Amino acid sequence: MKNHLLSLGAGTLIGILYALLGVHSPAPPVIALVGLLGMLAGERAGSFARRTALHRDLPTD
Repeated sequence: MKNHLLSLGAGTLIGILYALLGVHSPAPPVIALVGLLGMLAGERAGSFARRTALHRDLPTD
C-alpha cells in the first residue's frame, strides 16, 4: 500500500508541476484509464473464480 501512496503522491506533484508550466500531461485520456481499471478488475475476478472453483470439494458417492 505504501508504494501505491508514493506513486499517487509523485503523480500529483508532477501534475501540479505540469499545470504551473502550462503544458499538457502525456497521460492517456480518462476513458483509457477507466478501461485499464476494468481490465484489472476482470483479471482479479477471474483469478478469484478460478481459485474458488479449484478449492471446491468434489462430491463423493
